[in-house]
Amino acid sequence: MQKKAVLVTGGAGYIGSHVVKQLGERGERLVVLDNLGTGFREAVLYGDFIAGDTGDPVLVANILRDYPIESVLHFAAHTIVPESVSDPLKYYGNNTCQTLNLLRCCRDAGVQHLIFSSTAAVYGIAGSEFITETTPTAPINPYGSSKLMSEWMLRDLSAATGLRHVALRYFNVAGSDPEGRIGQSTRKATLLIKVAAEVAVGKRDKLLLFGTDYPTPDGTCIRDYIHVSDLADAHVKALEYLRQGGDSITLNCGYGHGYSVRAVIDAINRIHGSPIRVEEVPRRAGDPPQLVAAVSAIHECLGWQARHDDLDFIVKTSLAWEHNPRY
Repeated sequence: MQKKAVLVTGGAGYIGSHVVKQLGERGERLVVLDNLGTGFREAVLYGDFIAGDTGDPVLVANILRDYPIESVLHFAAHTIVPESVSDPLKYYGNNTCQTLNLLRCCRDAGVQHLIFSSTAAVYGIAGSEFITETTPTAPINPYGSSKLMSEWMLRDLSAATGLRHVALRYFNVAGSDPEGRIGQSTRKATLLIKVAAEVAVGKRDKLLLFGTDYPTPDGTCIRDYIHVSDLADAHVKALEYLRQGGDSITLNCGYGHGYSVRAVIDAINRIHGSPIRVEEVPRRAGDPPQLVAAVSAIHECLGWQARHDDLDFIVKTSLAWEHNPRY
């Protein structure tokens, strides 16, 4: 009998490629579907690669049938928040409508497990210091809304069928593979540590610091940064959880504590060995002072434990990739 396979959509992207690496190292039979719009073929270290769109019903149905697929990890999405504001239909079309197609195909093929790449952006501006999975969802941009709508579809499909799922809400993902084989090469990235590392190596002229008058100890925003390898491990643990019969669940992915923008800049300067150029500018609309995940649920449900909960380590792996990118 043919071994069941795992389909990874968006597996050539930043987070998806790190998950593919970890699953491949475990000996999983993998199929990676990516249109390479923002991903990189060189980042896919394991599995069969197929170039194509998650929204192609014939292609997806054929993949699910031919391999055959037992579990799906769904990363394919647009992720740039400012772009989602200026071009919302692009985000609803790709993030929500293509997810609808994937879910329809999964239903028809009898896929048992699905792990969904969601985001803390579904919470919007939370009124509490720590965000739990029961914090009300109130996204303030189309990116967050497009992801939340996908969560709702997945929730309702799981209630109506035998599909079980884990939705993982990421906080601020950063860093790169400690072995240096893959990394964060997203074009026009907006993530703070990525941008700061690009400034340090001369790929960008300066880092814009948005707001220095927030009600935080140093006046800058505080965020919960999680190393991409730890996040990838959470997906591996989620797959194990579903295979062991776990119920559908939504979980935060973070470390449960945060660092300010100034603390990140200090770490970049210290590890780089010289200060980067920073320009202080006014606040951006909608930036909450602090976003930190409550993470007891992911520890209890998945048995997940962070291995790289150290800002200096996150920064070191980011800088190492910028100095020696493979793609």
